[in-house]
Amino acid sequence: MNAITNSLFKLQDKKYRDFISSLTPSVDPKYFIGVRIPQIRNLVKTLDNKTKENFLNKLPHKYYEENLLHAFIIQKIKDYDECIKRVNEFLPYVDNWATSDTMKPNSFKKNTDKLINEIKKWIKSKHTYTIRFGIISLMQFYLDDEFKKEYLELASKIHSKEYYVNMANAWLFATALAKQWKDTYPFIKNNKLDVWVHNKAIQKAKESYRVSDEHKEILNTCKKVSRI
Repeated sequence: MNAITNSLFKLQDKKYRDFISSLTPSVDPKYFIGVRIPQIRNLVKTLDNKTKENFLNKLPHKYYEENLLHAFIIQKIKDYDECIKRVNEFLPYVDNWATSDTMKPNSFKKNTDKLINEIKKWIKSKHTYTIRFGIISLMQFYLDDEFKKEYLELASKIHSKEYYVNMANAWLFATALAKQWKDTYPFIKNNKLDVWVHNKAIQKAKESYRVSDEHKEILNTCKKVSRI
């Protein structure tokens, strides 16, 4: 067992392990140690640069918490090009929604002009959590000042049977309905989304306090019935 994995086991909480493993069904329970996220973040702070680099170079990892730690190290990389390199090395090994959603690199915020080209590649991947990471990145960085309707067009063309892809896409459109109603509502009105994504986006938007009552009333008339 390497030093980092040993450090994670010293922080083990078996009750928490059982709880978090139940929320992440795509990962075998035997690969959970049981370490809370704040503790993993704190562990990252104790590692020197050489240790971090060596850890990033050792893929794949065995444990869920090792992958989270990997994501947190990447998140702190200041140089955008180096960060993207490390993200692309790591994404094929991401095997759950939590690791995918947790990785929010700080360097992305100031490089959205470059990032969108990576997102276009990620959402065309055959790997579930790479696609999800691309969708979540669209939601995080392109629904405010950087918003363009064409980005929703990209997401509307995603057709998947994977629950974690479709849920991310529904989350994206629900958030877009809250932030960019005028440009997003036509995707609902004109039935541009797959049925499940369409209906889940409406549900999540109606649950949001950021969507006005007026808009929720409009969404009430838009639910689609599956023909399957």
